[in-house]
Amino acid sequence: MKFAVESWDPSYGVSADESSLEAANDPVDLEVEVDGAQWRPLTPDPVVSTPALLFIDGIRRIDARIWLTPDVDGRPGTIAFPGVCATVAAGVVRSEGGEAKITQAEVERGLYTAAPDAGPICTQHATYQLRPTIGEGDEPLHLAIHNHMIALETTLTVDSSGSDIVVFDGPLRGRDTAAGVGYIKTQHVQYLPPEQHAVVGQLAAGQRTPIFLIGGRFSRWSWYLRLPGPVAHPLSGIVRLELPGLGTATDAAARADLVSALLPRYASQPHKDTRAPQNLHPIAGLERELRRRLGDARLLERALRQAS
Repeated sequence: MKFAVESWDPSYGVSADESSLEAANDPVDLEVEVDGAQWRPLTPDPVVSTPALLFIDGIRRIDARIWLTPDVDGRPGTIAFPGVCATVAAGVVRSEGGEAKITQAEVERGLYTAAPDAGPICTQHATYQLRPTIGEGDEPLHLAIHNHMIALETTLTVDSSGSDIVVFDGPLRGRDTAAGVGYIKTQHVQYLPPEQHAVVGQLAAGQRTPIFLIGGRFSRWSWYLRLPGPVAHPLSGIVRLELPGLGTATDAAARADLVSALLPRYASQPHKDTRAPQNLHPIAGLERELRRRLGDARLLERALRQAS
């Protein structure tokens, strides 16, 4: 038996595990670019001129878990509600003319809780604005933080309209800007039947699969691309990409060719990034800067304890 070492840092799990991929819930049309029986790796044409690319990403961090006890008739009550004080951040990297720079970076803090009559929490160093949740368990709290981060990313997208390509680190999640590209670097869902899924493992670096159409609430064109780097297993270096489900399949295929020809040049290397090659250089740099702007977690937690 042969073995190969996973290139990702073990703390991040694995980029894809074929044995545990979940079946897609949304309908999938495989034959929008080629017939299902003719699926094969496709090689995009080289790009003559490089358009401007924007890379958008967000991060989040829980600063403290808290308990809120609403007053009853002016006196402390006996029921405590869980809450979370968290910080979210989002930013934009613009790559153009061989240079990449961060053009926007925003940080917001929130108090996420279902506690009635809750209000913002102000400390010496930060203010956590109230963001009510529906439900009290961990799942509603984490979902509220995630949705806050996506909302912040979407705000940045509006300010960044007009770019040739806007790469979101993650699924499009219904964002239908014509320039938008969803970039999914970890695979949890199997959208293709076994015959077509096998084509994904046959991709060479820089090659893509034919596009397919994912239906459901938010339709989108999608395809798989292999980035350059070590291949430890069939899905090493594989990313899935999405376009808004707009226009014709011909237009979407041309867009897929352009994106697939451009993104490999931004792939990271194992000696520089523990999530190489999928964690693209502009996104990795943006994440580092956003984490710096989150502030000192210990200082923020200490201030919350002092204000409680």
